[in-house]
Amino acid sequence: MSESSTGAAAVEAVTEAATAAGNWRRAGVAGAAIGVIAAGAAAGVAIERLTVGRGMRKKARLALDASGPYGSLRGMPGTAYAEDGTELFYEVDEVEPDGGRAARARGRFGRRAAAPVTVVFSHGYCLSQDSWHFQRAALRGVVRAVYWDQRSHARSGRGVDQLESGVPVSIDDLGRDLKAVIDAAAPEGPLVLVGHSMGGMTTMALADQFPELIRERVVGVALVGTSSGQLGQVNFGLPVAGMNAVRRVLPGVLRALGSQAELVERGRRATADLFAGVIKRYSFSSKDVDPAIARFAERMIESTPIDVVAEFYPAFTEHDKAEALTHFADLPVLVLAGEHDMVTPSGHSEAIAERLPDAELVLVPDAGHMVMLEHPEVVTDRLVELLARAGGVPVADGAAASRG
Repeated sequence: MSESSTGAAAVEAVTEAATAAGNWRRAGVAGAAIGVIAAGAAAGVAIERLTVGRGMRKKARLALDASGPYGSLRGMPGTAYAEDGTELFYEVDEVEPDGGRAARARGRFGRRAAAPVTVVFSHGYCLSQDSWHFQRAALRGVVRAVYWDQRSHARSGRGVDQLESGVPVSIDDLGRDLKAVIDAAAPEGPLVLVGHSMGGMTTMALADQFPELIRERVVGVALVGTSSGQLGQVNFGLPVAGMNAVRRVLPGVLRALGSQAELVERGRRATADLFAGVIKRYSFSSKDVDPAIARFAERMIESTPIDVVAEFYPAFTEHDKAEALTHFADLPVLVLAGEHDMVTPSGHSEAIAERLPDAELVLVPDAGHMVMLEHPEVVTDRLVELLARAGGVPVADGAAASRG
């Protein structure tokens, strides 16, 4: 591949980004910041775009949508209700018929295993419960697990306060939502809490507001690719000067985009090819990530309405739950992140581990923000080890689960 060809590809990608930004402006919304972000990522996907034509990429996405099994696992459905009446959709995977497993658990872990441990999985921003696909596949039948969709995401209802009253959503709201899901789906027995990104923040907010629940029922915590605060300083891999400019205008841009959701969704569809590259860049680090997995992540993100993207974004700059981490101090805790995460950089996980010196800190090489999809075997193995330490699975069953 010649230097001139590579340069031409980069120019083409950046030009498309600028054109996309121009389309936003002509549509009557402030699209400059979106253009800046897209242009910043375009150079990173330019070479890949050289080798595959647009029509072929579109056909590939359709084929992956039709054939990919990811996100197809389902459990017993249920609905919890948030304080404002928002419907929160969850599913429960029960332990398989005993077959001696419960007896072995009671024998190994004594009184703690008298009631089944329930593992509650909370997903991240613009994702869904299906983001835990590989972990769910490995743990099905081995542990009782609850997977839920955060308010305004996937199959949960739009936030009532946000939709009807325009009340900003907060991470504290999400912590209370998690409490409602636990009350409905796991009202008794020990709990292991697992959260990715925004889901980890949700878990911290639960601890902050309901410390007695943590003290009395929680036996283990996993915080994956998340942060306890200072997210306003993240530069997403962009030059500092450019990111400072984006920070100044992005909240207003998102509000404008959210106010014209129907128009913007048409624009998103029109520029799907460009933003697929942006999503891949910020979700994964591996060069050889399975295209079907990349497309799976893309589908989850692009299915989140732009007005939901807009209403959640300000909550992250206000998020500060470092002090809430003390409620996990006496528990088995796993803190795990991709070394090349540009959304919640691994330094944020290291900061969490500093406040929880007994926690296990795992930084996964060649992994980005969607580490549980990119390197599922690493995440699953570490979760199984956490569950064994917490009394959630007997060692033999845990080993079987980690092998998938």
